[in-house]
Amino acid sequence: MLDLRRAEDRGHANHGWLDTWHTFSFSSYYDPAHMGISNLRVINDDRIAPGDGFPTHGHRDMEIVTYVLDGALEHKDSMGNGSVIRPGEVQYMAAGTGVRHSEYNASEREPVHLLQIWLLPNQTGVEPRYAQVAFPAAARRNRLALLVSPDGRDGSIATHQDALLYGTLPDDGVTVSHQLADDRQGYVHVARGRVWLNDVELVAGDGARIAAGEHVVIEGVDAGEVLFFDLP
Repeated sequence: MLDLRRAEDRGHANHGWLDTWHTFSFSSYYDPAHMGISNLRVINDDRIAPGDGFPTHGHRDMEIVTYVLDGALEHKDSMGNGSVIRPGEVQYMAAGTGVRHSEYNASEREPVHLLQIWLLPNQTGVEPRYAQVAFPAAARRNRLALLVSPDGRDGSIATHQDALLYGTLPDDGVTVSHQLADDRQGYVHVARGRVWLNDVELVAGDGARIAAGEHVVIEGVDAGEVLFFDLP
């Protein structure tokens, strides 16, 4: 069973420098029917104007994953990390006992498009931690590549949560599939393009909650790029 979340039904705010869509309640957008799924709390679809961004701010006890689609995002934090995240790279921060960071568009000419994902941690008060890993398009082409996991298996980033995050780039007409365990549910977010999800068409920005125990089939249609969450 699918519970669809169409792109246009998400929360939306345009601050000029930031055009953002919220899959789940966030900031000034509040919908008690959309507070997250399992330990997945936030999927923000952000476009940041050239040369602008989020000034230094703090986080605590949150698992934060950033997935860049277009452009380049410059990151600096209180742990001493300074980097630029580009398409194909996944950034992770365990905020734990507290971390401060800034995120800016690294270009003065082109916008940056990214997804920011928050997972509720399975333990609080941990030491803050940072990771940044490249997952080339070839590694995600026509397969579900594991990006995030609780144990870092298969080259994924280890987090403090029982959440599996996969990425895939299915060619047109090619299917990838995943069997959810009876005690696991899923969520699909279409980052770009168009796909079929269990015979339902989804386009960029669309999402769907998938009932526990379901067999998930994603078929590429039009340069689709998809994130898939396997959750308790």
